[in-house]
Amino acid sequence: MAACRLFGRTVNKNNFSNTFLRYAGAGSVSPLHTPVVHCRCASTQRPWRKRQLLEVRPVNLQPSCSMFIQTMETPNPNSLKFIPGDGVKVLESGTFDFPNPQSAYCSPLAKMLFRIDGVKGVFFGPDYITVTKADDDIEWKVLKPEIYAVIMDFFASGLPVLTEEQPKGDTEILPDDDETVALIKELLDTRIRPTVQEDGGDIVYMGFKDGIVYLKMQGSCSSCPSSIVTLKNGVQNMLQFYIPDVQGVEQVIDEVEEMSNEEFRKMEDALSKKAK
Repeated sequence: MAACRLFGRTVNKNNFSNTFLRYAGAGSVSPLHTPVVHCRCASTQRPWRKRQLLEVRPVNLQPSCSMFIQTMETPNPNSLKFIPGDGVKVLESGTFDFPNPQSAYCSPLAKMLFRIDGVKGVFFGPDYITVTKADDDIEWKVLKPEIYAVIMDFFASGLPVLTEEQPKGDTEILPDDDETVALIKELLDTRIRPTVQEDGGDIVYMGFKDGIVYLKMQGSCSSCPSSIVTLKNGVQNMLQFYIPDVQGVEQVIDEVEEMSNEEFRKMEDALSKKAK
């Protein structure tokens, strides 16, 4: 039986849609040619499924109740997942990325997190918050108490996580999408994104042109040392395996994010010069 693994998860081709089986040439594909994907982060020694819960921190919201906030590592050493317990939902569905403070205009929670010195990026999943710190010199033991306090204060306030309606999903299949684009979106939505979201990030579909799929990495994936390897050896292999029209995958970095990264580098240089 031909099967493939995406980030350690087995995908049974016989259970996949008939459309994908037709594209992949079901019955003629040898298991030896099935793509195998591994997350190759130099700083993460254990397999992703064996990542441990770093700690569970009880936080008092009111005299009568408390919130247990769990932290979980990601393949990116500069990103941590914060999971509010007791069934607290961060988003009703989908994900939301805030790569810089300017993008946090529609979220009171993201604004509060960006006020913490050293926070570079914020990402919301359905039941977790991924926080990315600016660099390796900033220690999590310094940041975590402030992040715990912000999450506690926010959910005790009763404010909405988002103040504006969320846009439609990037993988929503539109009436004018051709068959190849529809297949790419379905494969991303059902086979690739759920696994990436477990790592505290997401992959957003940006377009398909001349055989190239354009994707944007978000959350812990955006600055992960292994993101390019994951994109090329993982996502690209998976898409090409099922969809022959796909010739390659390219990462998209928007101008705002690039400017934000440049500003962080300038600020770090200025601080290091002052220290000398």
